[in-house]
Amino acid sequence: MKDLQEILAIARAVGWGAAEILQSYYHGTATDSNLNVQYKQNEPVTIADITVSQYILQKLQAALGQEDFAYVSEETYKSELSEDTKTKTDWVWIIDPLDGTRGFIEKTGDYAVHIALVKEHRPVLAVVAIPEAEKLYFAIKDSGTFVETRNNSNVLQLSLNNTTKSLEDLKIVVSRSHRNQKLNYLLEKLPCQQQKSVGSVGCKIATILEQQADLYISLSGTSAPKDWDIAAPELILTEAGGQFTHFDGSPLQYNTGDINQWGGLLASNGHYHTELCQKIAKILVQFDEM
Repeated sequence: MKDLQEILAIARAVGWGAAEILQSYYHGTATDSNLNVQYKQNEPVTIADITVSQYILQKLQAALGQEDFAYVSEETYKSELSEDTKTKTDWVWIIDPLDGTRGFIEKTGDYAVHIALVKEHRPVLAVVAIPEAEKLYFAIKDSGTFVETRNNSNVLQLSLNNTTKSLEDLKIVVSRSHRNQKLNYLLEKLPCQQQKSVGSVGCKIATILEQQADLYISLSGTSAPKDWDIAAPELILTEAGGQFTHFDGSPLQYNTGDINQWGGLLASNGHYHTELCQKIAKILVQFDEM
């Protein structure tokens, strides 16, 4: 197997290529720019999702083969996520070719490409491309987070020494569409009331990395975010000094046989993370007692 730096170079090139394909559909310059929108379980799927999924899988498999790695993409997981996939290797690529399909269709600009390499249920390598910002974030476990444009690459570190903000001053990045009664109640009761609406988990985490927001909360209802929504964004946040945990502080697990990330998740720049987890737990007890 190649070392992680070599694998990361491949994944970064694939991420940029995927971003270019998505932009061609987004801006109508693709040979066939008809998105052919269909709905599966109330979630939209476009020809761009499928085309980019095929592109990423073909490029990674051509460069890395299938002996050492399994591959799970949002658009193909039902055929791939079998007992054989889960047991044949500890190394699994978890891919979201188009995170934020609604934003892509509605032209909000909030869409991303997620590529994560998971070993034994935890991400060890991640790429998140934000096509409309023309930025690509990448990380290897214990090696920091970097952000690159077409021209340069820089280390990205969230400062944990910034104590000027109070808990009340924190800004929450919230979903444009995925909301439920319990989450709305929680957001209403938290001491921090500033909000910024952004689609795509990758774009939300990028907003925290760019210090335009401080935290993101996911609280599953009838549905939950999937492994491919979270794995790559988690690593680029945590390697930059942020935190991404369950409400009880426990780490997230991937490739467990259930692709849903049930329960409550908190992503933050690291400020007040433990205190926020405690406050969230108390508020949810109040909701359950209503």
